[in-house]
Amino acid sequence: MNSSSHSQTKEVLQDAWDYKGRPAERSKTGRWTAAAMILGGEAVERLTTLGIAVNLVTYLTGTMHLGNATSANTVTNFLGTSFMLCLLGGFIADTFLGRYLTIAIFAAVQATGVTILTISTIIPSLRPPRCTADAHCAPATDFQLTILYLALYTTALGTGGLKSSVSGFGSDQFDESNKEERSQMTNFFNWFFFFISLGSLAAVTVLVYIQDNVGRQWGYGICASAIVAGLVVFVSGTKKYRFKKLVGSPLTQIATVFVAAWRKRRIELPSDSSFLFDIDEFGGEGHGKMKKQKLPRSKQFRFLDKAAIRESEKGADITLMNKWYISTLTDVEEVKMVIRMLPIWATSIMFWTIYAQMSTFSVSQASTMDRRIGKAFEIPAASLTAFFVGLVLSILAMVAAALAELKRLKVASSHDLINDKTAVVPLSVFWECPKGMKTMSTGLFLSTLSLGCFFSSFLVTIVHKITGGKPWLADNLNQGKLYNFYWLLAILSGLNFGVYLVCAKWYVYKDQRLAEVGIELEESDMPCHA
Repeated sequence: MNSSSHSQTKEVLQDAWDYKGRPAERSKTGRWTAAAMILGGEAVERLTTLGIAVNLVTYLTGTMHLGNATSANTVTNFLGTSFMLCLLGGFIADTFLGRYLTIAIFAAVQATGVTILTISTIIPSLRPPRCTADAHCAPATDFQLTILYLALYTTALGTGGLKSSVSGFGSDQFDESNKEERSQMTNFFNWFFFFISLGSLAAVTVLVYIQDNVGRQWGYGICASAIVAGLVVFVSGTKKYRFKKLVGSPLTQIATVFVAAWRKRRIELPSDSSFLFDIDEFGGEGHGKMKKQKLPRSKQFRFLDKAAIRESEKGADITLMNKWYISTLTDVEEVKMVIRMLPIWATSIMFWTIYAQMSTFSVSQASTMDRRIGKAFEIPAASLTAFFVGLVLSILAMVAAALAELKRLKVASSHDLINDKTAVVPLSVFWECPKGMKTMSTGLFLSTLSLGCFFSSFLVTIVHKITGGKPWLADNLNQGKLYNFYWLLAILSGLNFGVYLVCAKWYVYKDQRLAEVGIELEESDMPCHA
């Protein structure tokens, strides 16, 4: 009787394993016990990255004696590298190490970088002497700058590897096939973004205040200690985690489709889709390809369809097929969906270029202004960006909500659902991305942040070089014309918006394309979390 009862309660998962490689037991692994230990890792990552970046420009100009343009580029290059390395971290996690090892290793790398930065603020020989009474400021030596850049880019490497895997490893702790755990997964992402906001808020308020009023070494030291503490908590939960099989990077799917299409470039493309290989030819429900939703053949980028040309007889053993020579039509269509999104993706780069100014010249401006509230309290210059960003985003959020509601009402009216308050309006709440390439959405999002920061560095360099005689971006802002740089950004942003409108008109949404061939989106599709 006892053994029978024990066998019923010992439920194991088919697609997850414990730390010893055994099938994971539902009652002993995963869920909130494990996920809670992962949330702390994201909070300290945000605390550290923003705690360094948001106030770094004042350290570079005030302590390291760098010019405003050079300091701004250092900040944006640091942020750009951090976000771009997320792509590398995601590739390593999906293809080689797995998410657990990637988080543990790169958290240690990030801690090393912040520790070096902390030491550089403590040892006097690693920074220039203070400016003299006659305002003569000795520039930082090459050795001092080398240590600074070593610290920053080691931190960026750790940030990239850590950030790329935290959300994915957190979702791995929940079983999508279980109704209760699927609901818990949704709550996990709510808490995930809450912890991101919590870490960000602490960085731009408490940490910035400590850096400005107590000392940089204390502010950066807190960051280093937080990372180490988060790593200890994360590793302590090893026995509770669920581990998933390596699935490979979405970048590999894109590469295989292009390679297969190139190899068959001289083969004539059949007009009949039945001559193309697709997921319905896989013979087993357990095969990974069967988890994808079959997509219809589209008319754009037809040269990629050659990747799905089947040269062997239908029903041939799929295990003998080389993925670098043949892809399914659905794989091809998913790659096409990514390509279609690229123009719209590119127009978001300019937004992040504008956003990057909040951590560079806006901080420099604020540091020269009266920031006192009353007689005793003075807001740190870097903290003002938190208020600005919060106000702007609150406006944008309500604008987006209003537009979404207008669209929802339009759809409800077109389906005669206005008077039925319990009806489910046929408007998907999920994002526009291929179901089989959900992790790609995070990579695309982070890459726009990265390229936006790098484009900011590019613009600053070009503008500073062209206006060298009468610099817009002078080391002394009172002698420069920073307003002209902002006017330039406004003009570029306006042109970018025009390009976006053209791209948005050209784009055909996935649900519209599926509806044209009579295919409905699956209700079980999960949103693509960033």
